Amino acid sequence: MDTLETVLTLSVPASSIGLVVAGVYELRRQRRKGGTGAPVTATYVNEFTAIFYGSKRTQLDHRDSTSLLRDDQHQGDKPWPDDLTQGIVLERRPRPPGDAQA
Repeated sequence: MDTLETVLTLSVPASSIGLVVAGVYELRRQRRKGGTGAPVTATYVNEFTAIFYGSKRTQLDHRDSTSLLRDDQHQGDKPWPDDLTQGIVLERRPRPPGDAQA
């Protein structure tokens, strides 16, 4: 076997082992420091999977595009009247959880 063939043959298993080692290190570090946030290895696993599955690339692109969209909780609600000439602004109170909308 040629050197290049050997490197290319072992690149996928070596990178998989590297991802597992990095994931274990990251989990141990988060438990010790109590940190929160998105793990870096999750991004690497998603990109690694996207190499072999084209549908994963589509899913990641869709997730990125939807994260840029504005999430408006009151979309479609009737606006409350604000009478700024008299200095009156009405605030909408949040509904309690489990309250059925009439």
